[in-house]
This record gives sequence, structure tokens and C-alpha cells, in this order.
Amino acid sequence: MSNDKPRSVYAFLFTSGLLTQGILLLAILFWSRCAIAQVTSDNTLSTTVSQSGNNFTITNGSAANSNLFHSFQEFSVPTGGSVTFNLANTPNISTIFSRVTGGNISHIDGLIQTINSNNPINMLLINPSGIIFGANAQLNIGDSFIATTANSIKFADSVEFSAINSQASPLLSINVPIGLQLGNNPASITVQGTGHSLSNPSGLALAPLARIPSATKLQVQPGNTLALVGGDLYLNGATLSAERGRVELGSVRGAGLVNLIPTAQGYTLGYGDVQGFGDIHLAQRSLLDISGVNAGSVQIQGRQIQFTDGSLVLAQNFGNLPGGDIHLQAREAIDLIGTTTDGTILSGVRSEALGIAASGNISVVTPQLTLKSGAGLNSTTLGKASSGNIHIDATAIELSGFSPANPANITTINTATLGTGKAGDVFVNGNSLLISNGGSLSSVTFGSGTSGKVTIHNTNTTVTGESPFGIYSNISSITFATGNSETLTLDTAKLQILDGGAIAATAFFVGNGGDLSINATESIAISGQGRASNSSINASTLRPDPLLRQRFGLPDILTANAGTVSITTPKLTLTDSGTVSVTSQGRGNGGNININADTIQLNHQGFIQAQTESGNGGNIALSGSSLLFLRDNSLISSTAGGSGNGGNISINAPIIVGSENSDIIANALQGKGGNIQITTQGIFGLKFRAQLTPDNDITASSQLGVNGNVQINTIGVDPNSGLVELPANVIDPSQQIATGCASNQGSRFVATGRGGVPQNPNQEVTSDRTWSDIRDLSAYRKMGENNAQIPSASEVIVEATTWYRNAQGNIELIADKSSAQVQQPLTCAALKRS
Repeated sequence: MSNDKPRSVYAFLFTSGLLTQGILLLAILFWSRCAIAQVTSDNTLSTTVSQSGNNFTITNGSAANSNLFHSFQEFSVPTGGSVTFNLANTPNISTIFSRVTGGNISHIDGLIQTINSNNPINMLLINPSGIIFGANAQLNIGDSFIATTANSIKFADSVEFSAINSQASPLLSINVPIGLQLGNNPASITVQGTGHSLSNPSGLALAPLARIPSATKLQVQPGNTLALVGGDLYLNGATLSAERGRVELGSVRGAGLVNLIPTAQGYTLGYGDVQGFGDIHLAQRSLLDISGVNAGSVQIQGRQIQFTDGSLVLAQNFGNLPGGDIHLQAREAIDLIGTTTDGTILSGVRSEALGIAASGNISVVTPQLTLKSGAGLNSTTLGKASSGNIHIDATAIELSGFSPANPANITTINTATLGTGKAGDVFVNGNSLLISNGGSLSSVTFGSGTSGKVTIHNTNTTVTGESPFGIYSNISSITFATGNSETLTLDTAKLQILDGGAIAATAFFVGNGGDLSINATESIAISGQGRASNSSINASTLRPDPLLRQRFGLPDILTANAGTVSITTPKLTLTDSGTVSVTSQGRGNGGNININADTIQLNHQGFIQAQTESGNGGNIALSGSSLLFLRDNSLISSTAGGSGNGGNISINAPIIVGSENSDIIANALQGKGGNIQITTQGIFGLKFRAQLTPDNDITASSQLGVNGNVQINTIGVDPNSGLVELPANVIDPSQQIATGCASNQGSRFVATGRGGVPQNPNQEVTSDRTWSDIRDLSAYRKMGENNAQIPSASEVIVEATTWYRNAQGNIELIADKSSAQVQQPLTCAALKRS
């Protein structure tokens, strides 16, 4: 909540700023339509302006080799009017530098063009007071166009063409420009229009878009650069087109130099010397279009970048060369929100390969990336070429929801192939990743090409919930056709999958499912279920429902094999139907599950299962260094239907506990039951049984086939082993031990050897020094045998107490037995040492 409140406050301020900006723009528009728009020279250079109605002609200027410099007091083009740079007097120039020094905003709502030139013309228009391009603005120049609210243009020979210090005689340079020097608070640039006219005939998010020319657009000739660099940038229904070329949007706050780097497509802008950035907002179906025979590239740099209302970057590559890259970078946040009103065109970025060469890569760098309400970053191929990769570096990433106008279009970061080409890879790097309400991060194949690899490195990852229409939130690698799905790798600290969310590698037809490799250095928690499915990590081959088969033209055939799920974590917790599974609903084999965790807990119907309808059941291998705990109807199972064999289960854990009707089973229907091998120091609650019961069972049975084997190896100390039976006759110890010594010699204990006795019995024996005696002690000591002797008792005369007559007739006296005849206790005096 502490993070959300400042964010909400900023959003309110940002919205308020947009409202203020809108009021300002309305005032400007009203003024511009009522006033007489003008193009006038400030007379600092040889610029000549002539006017005919709303049309202005610019001639002369000051030339320096191939560079031509113009300086204007005012520079605005009225609606329906034009400004023509006539180069009849300077035909050999290739770049026009025009500055506006009068302090007023340039409002351009007509045509800017060049004529009578021997070369294609680059044009740089600089007005520190601001620039507005109206809906009717057009460009007809031979090369690149840069509009900026910078203070000056810098050249390689240190010459500066300034729009601020216009009174001094300007120095003109024959060199190429190297940068745009912006002031402390650069003015904004606004581009207005009626919005793009793109259509999506199929209505599917991954289908190619139909490019219909926009009614209004600002464009350069194919293969060139169209760049806007200033303070905040507002594109409202604007279309910027640079087919096979480059579009650059840069928003700067605070003084800084934006580098101009010449390329084959015009210029690339560099922001290495910029300290502060401003905001860039594309709204009302704005479009940056770089499509063409060989698609171009886009770079957008700012503080906050926002796409709304179906505004997007479109790069369709029809040619034989790879498309250019699309790069979005923001100092604070990038927000991609919503779709067009009909829900068919997403806000965001769309790169498509329609020829024999790959589409361009998409890269995003920002502290916070948010996609919601059906927005997306998508790279798709429809032919034999590969689609581009998607690479994201963001501290916090959130994908959420779907298009309210078309719920089938969910919020996505996705690469896909609909042909023979391979789908691009998806790489995500950051601190936190949240996918909710049906959002998807995936790579998919709808053709014979393979899906791309999905690789995620994140500290905290959460996948939760589903859309109201049952589309679950997911990270996935999927095949709907004959192509295989590739590996999905997730490295994180904490992973949570909740309320029906899933991490999945899934096959719906013939192509095999991919493998899942998940490493969580702290914990994995999987809990809850949605309306259609449990929260899960799964590698599965699933039979699509009839509606899905019809939508994607899939026959009712499912022969794919499921992939392998590998999980490594200190703590794995599955609760409330949370599941780790490999599944085959067709004729293919169930995949394998390998889990290595210190503690594995399954609670309240937690499941680890490998199952197949008719193929062989998958194998499950669980290894834990502490505890495996199953309770409340939880289950570890590897089962097979039809004639398939049950899979094998291998469990290695020191302590295994089962309670409340929790089971470990490897059963089959017609085939052989699987084998179960358990290695443990102690197993509690679970018992082997031939069939399932209401108790905690371990079974490996087959209804119609041969039962499997169950082997339980208990490792540890067996209390029944190593014991010696004691003799039945107990010896009286009093006859074996000397009970006392002479009174003049007290009891004593003598310890000899190195180090003596430790002060504490728990401590080791230590010694200050080592004593070594190498003498032959046998020369000094003679050991004798110790013998205990009992001294003879002296004869004692005892008085007779009675008499009797014996058989011979003699009388014998009888007395009591003398005490001297009783054996006396042993004493030290009885010991004799030789």
C-alpha cells in the first residue's frame, strides 16, 4: 500500500497535467485559426520569404558546402497552406537547418516541402518555444526530418547554431550535426490526428493486421528517419510513418545533449549525456508505422511512456532482410493500457514477419512495466522466417486483465509462429513479476515451426487468478499444431501460483510439449483453483474443447508427448488443490516429474501426479533432505488409463508422513502397475495395501493387468540388531569385587597419558605441550599377577547345645554352625602383589 499511494497521487497529477495541457492546446488552436499564421525571416541570415495567400516560399538562406541555414522570426503553416523550400539557387545542398527565434510556438497544419534540389534533403526544424503538428500537417522532403525544441544544434567542429542567442552573427558549419543541445525546461511537442485505420479482420490477437492508410499522417520517404525531440511529447490520434526507416521519440527535462548519430536510415539518437527525461503519451489510436519491404526501427526514450486507446508501434516486415529493432526505455515507468473501442487492436508493440526474413526484436528497459486491459508486446511470424525476440529488463513487471470490449483478447507478452518459422524467444529479467486476471507471458506455435524459449530471472514471481471468462493467468510455452513447444525456464527466489494460475508447457495436437525447469531459492507455494483448473505447474498434452478446436482449425487428434517438469527449491508447498503434474489426455506418454526440495508439504488435496489416458504414465522422482508430508486427501500418483503402464515413483526423504486419507499410488487399468521405491529413515501413517482404502495407502495395482512392485528401504539403526543375549544365571557381584581398602588409604582415581582430563566432559582433551616418552618401559617395570586370597580362619571351640545317640549307639554333641565358617568379604589385606 505504501508504494501504491504515491503512484496513485502521481497518476492524478499526471492526469491533471494532461487536462491542463488539453485546455492549453484548445486555446492555441483557437488562436491559430483566428490569427493569420506567418512565416517571417528574422534577418540574421540570407533567408527570403515570399507569400501567396496561405502559401509561403523560402529561398536563398546561407549555405556552407552541403548545409543550408535558415533563420525565422515566426514559422507556422496555416491549415491547408504550405511552406516550400525552393532550392533553385542552392541545388547542391543536402541538409536544411531552420531555427525559429521569435519566442512563439510553431503551429504546423499544412504542407512542408522541398523543390528543385539535386539531392534528397534532410531537414532539422528547431524552435525552443514549442511545436504543434495539426491533423493536416504533411511532409514532402526527400530524406529525414527532425523537429526539436532544443536551444541549438551542435556540429563536429564545435560550431553551434543557436535559436536562443540569435543576435550574434551565427557561425555556419560545413560539418554534420553531432547533437541537439536542450535547455533546462524544453518546450513540449504535440502531434494531432484522426487516429490510425488499422483493422483486424479475424479479431484474433495474433492475426496479422490490415494496414489501411490513415486519413492524417506525418511521414518521411521510405528508408529515412522521422524524429521528435523536446520536452513532453503528446501524440493524440497521430500517425508517424517511416516505412523501412526509423522513428525516434525523445523527451528530455533539464539541460542535456542528445547525440545525432548518422546511419543508413538517417539518424539514431543517443541519450548518454542526458540526465533528466520527460513524458511521452500516445493516445487515441496513435500509430508509429515502420512497416515495409524491410521493416524499420523505433526508439522511444522518456521518463514516463504511456500507450492508450489502441495506440501502438507496428513493424510488418515483407522483405528478405531482418526487420529493425524496437526499443522502449523509460526512467520511471512504461504503461501499455487497453485496446481500440472494438477490442481488436491492442495498445503496445506489434512486430510481424510476413516475408522470408525475421521480424525485428523488441526490447524494453524501465523500472516499472505495466500492461493491462488487453495491451501487449507481440512478435509474430506467419511464414518461413523467425519472429523477433522480446527482451525485458524491468524492476517490477505487471500483466493484468483483458480487453473489456473483446474478452478473448487478453493482456500479453508473447512471441508466436503461424507458419514454418520459429517463434522468437522471450527473456524477462527483474525483481518482481505479477501476472493476474488472465494475463499471459508466453511463446506459442500455431504451425510447424517451434515455439520460442521462455526464460525468466526474477526475485519474486506471482501468477494468480483468471479472467471472468475462465482464461487463467499463465506463463507458458504452447503448441497448437505440429511444431514442438520449447523449454520454459524460471529462476526466482519466491514463486506463488494462486487461484487457478499456471506455469505450463502444453501441447494440443501432434507437436510435443516442452520441458519446464523451475529453480526457486527460497520457496514455491501453489494454492487454490479457478473455475476450470487448479493452480499448477504442469507439462501436459490436452484435448482442446470443441470451441477451441473450431477456432484454430484443429482436428480431434492428440498424439503429442508431455514434457518434463524439474523443480528445485528448499520448500515446496501444495495446498487447496495446488498441483504439480504431467498429463497426457491422448495417446502420447505422460511426462516426468523431478523434484528436489528440502521440505515437500501436500495439504488439503495437494497433488503431485503424472497421468495418461492411454499412453504410459509418467515417472515421478522426489528427493528431500528433511520431510515429505501428506495430509487431508493429498496424493502422489502416477497412473495410466487404457492399455498404458502406470509410471514409476521414486521417493527419497528422511521422514515421510501421511495422514487423513493421503495416498501414494502407481496404478494402471489394463497395463502393468508402476513400481514404487521409497528410501527413508522413517515412514509414518502410510502402509502398503493391495487396493486403495479410506486409510493412507501405498499401492501399485492394476485392475486388469499385473500389479507393480512396492519396495520400502528404511535406512538407520535397527534396535533389534547387534544385541547379545545375556546368561540366565546372574553372578553375585559381592563375591567378585573387593568392597573396601585399608582405612589409611583413601579412594582415588589416576589418569595417565597425554593431556590429562578435560575440565568439561564435553570438551576435547587438550595439553599445553606434547609429552613423548621413547624409553622401553619394560626394562623398569615388572608386572605380576594379582591374586586374591582368603585367609584361613582359626579354629574356634563352640559350646554344645544338645546331643543325640547315633546308629552305633554312641552319643554325639551338637552345636550351632560357627560364624567362622561363613566366607568373609574380600579386603585389601587379602590382596597379595608379587
